[in-house]
Parts: sequence; C-alpha cells; structure tokens
Amino acid sequence: MAGIKALVALSFSGAIGLTFLMLGCALESYRIYWPLFVLIFYVISPIPHFIATRVSDDSDAASSACRELAYFFTTGIVVSAFGLPIVLARMHVVGNVGQCGSDDS
Repeated sequence: MAGIKALVALSFSGAIGLTFLMLGCALESYRIYWPLFVLIFYVISPIPHFIATRVSDDSDAASSACRELAYFFTTGIVVSAFGLPIVLARMHVVGNVGQCGSDDS
C-alpha cells in the first residue's frame, strides 16, 4: 500500500508542477514560452533507466556499472531541468523572474 501512496503523491506533484509551468508561460503578464523547453527534460529523464534495464542482464546483483551510469545520466538530466529556467533568467531571455522561481536582483 505504501507504493501506491508514493505513486499517487508523485503523480500529484508532477501534475502540480506541470500546471505551474503552464501558468508561468501562459499568464497575461508573462507571455514568454521559453520555459516550456523544460518539458524536454521531463520526457528524456526516464530513458537512461529504460535502456539500463534492457541492457543489464544480471538482476541478482545489487548494483551494476550500467545501472550506475544510468542513474548518473538521469541525475544530470534532472539537474538540467532545474537549471534551465535559472539560466534563461540570468541571460534575460525570460524577462520576469516569476517564470523560473529564482530571485535575481
């Protein structure tokens, strides 16, 4: 039952995050759609895990080099998803800081 609760919590937080992302792009005061490129990171983040589960054939081992590399790439993709809006705000592509959530004074 704990797995189902975790899955529901993750899906709920993902839905809230996507809603805030859409609102940050489509509200009347913002009207800049560059932050939607974060969706690319959302789509490609599970790909290393899927490749690692297909390639690694030893399911008895606690960890393998292939799985660890997949975890590394997934972590890099997730960190990039957090970093892209901040980079857009620092480069003044996103004019209003409210779209990325960072405080750039």
